[in-house]
Order: sequence, then structure tokens, then C-alpha cells
Amino acid sequence: MEGWMHGLIEFVRQNQVWAAPIVLLLAFGESLAFISLLLPAWGALVAIGALVGASGISFWPVLIAGAVGAALGDWLSYWFGFKYKDHVAQIWPLSKFPELLPRGEAFVKKWGVPSIYIGRFFGPLRASVPLAAGIFEMPYWRFQVANFTSAFIWSGALLMFGDGLSMTVEWLWKLK
Repeated sequence: MEGWMHGLIEFVRQNQVWAAPIVLLLAFGESLAFISLLLPAWGALVAIGALVGASGISFWPVLIAGAVGAALGDWLSYWFGFKYKDHVAQIWPLSKFPELLPRGEAFVKKWGVPSIYIGRFFGPLRASVPLAAGIFEMPYWRFQVANFTSAFIWSGALLMFGDGLSMTVEWLWKLK
């Protein structure tokens, strides 16, 4: 798993014009139910954030790409849950993780719209909360407003965390 990430980060370092499209795809996969359980991409997003600070890649296009990718992944998960609500639990890989949907359901029912913001920042919840919101028919526009705003916050947090790590390492290197 780490090998593909190192290769991808090296590709972005050498081909900076691809940073935003790659971030969009990584964020989409990281936020899409089913895929995010198999291929966690948040580490690559943080690493690309470090490249943004260290290499001069423009921050805003990468931030927007990450937010759009994350929001589209959650939107598709919501739609899938809404459309296939009765059959979702039997679909692989959720059939291998039967505890995820009940946890997502309890979380959405307890927290409502704030569950979208909170769930965005927690691995397994990131995949199951939008799916559960669709299954249990959270109002569409409430979901979408929370989805897009939380996606911008999440994307910015990951990229700035990577950028902050990059600056800290650079500062420590200069102290040597």
C-alpha cells in the first residue's frame, strides 16, 4: 500500500500540474462508501499538502479539487444509500463490516446534520455517515449544504496539516 503512495507523491512532485486532478480523485475515493474502506487515501492527501508548501504548487486549486472530490464522493454515497437502502448492508465490502451501518445510523439519528461535519473527520464514519444519511432519508438540501461545507473544511485541514509538517521539518532541518 505504501509503495503506490510514494510513487504517487513522487509523480505529483515531478508533475505539479497533475496535483489538483490527483487530489480530486484521492478525495473522491476517500469519501466514497465502499472504496474508502479498501483504499484509505488521507495520508497521500497530507503528503501532497506538504508538497504544496515545499514546491510552490498553488494551494487554492488543490484545496478546491480536494473539496469537490470529497463532496462528490459523499453525494454519490448518499444517493446510493437513498436508492438502494434495503440492499446496502448485503453489498460487499459492507457485508464484511456489518457494524458500520448501524454505527452510521445511530450517529446520524443522534447528531442529525452535524453528523456530516463530524463524520467527515473520522475514518470509518466518513464512509458510512453519508450512506446512512441517504438510507434514512436525511433531507437532501440539508445534507448537501453540510456535505459541501464540511468537504472544504476537511480538504483545507488535510492540506494545511501537510503544509505545516513540511514547514516544521524544514525549520528543524535548518536548526541542525
